[in-house]
Amino acid sequence: MDKMKGLYAIALLITSNAFMTMAWYGHLKFKDIKGFSALPLVAVILISWGIALFEYFFQVPANRLGYKEYGGPFSLVELKVIQEVITLTVFVIFSLLLFKNETFRINHLIGFIFLVLAVYFIFKK
Repeated sequence: MDKMKGLYAIALLITSNAFMTMAWYGHLKFKDIKGFSALPLVAVILISWGIALFEYFFQVPANRLGYKEYGGPFSLVELKVIQEVITLTVFVIFSLLLFKNETFRINHLIGFIFLVLAVYFIFKK
């Protein structure tokens, strides 16, 4: 059951990060959508905030389900490191799919490898 809670928590974190990435960076594509390119900044902020609200519907349960104090398998530090790696992964996929002018360079890959190594060392007992 502990393993299942961990997998559910990770799935919820992936979903929450998809919403958050869309809230933080999706509005940058508004210039390509008719009617959205002329929106005032305050409207863009409210739209992004509305999208981010859905992120919390997944993030909060993920943390409660995954955290040891609530019966989950992860410490607070482990949850945070998992979340950061998921955030970076979701962001890379999002940027490569939606922003064709962005490139993924070798230094990005090396940095990502270091983050994965951070996960290894955080979980090492």
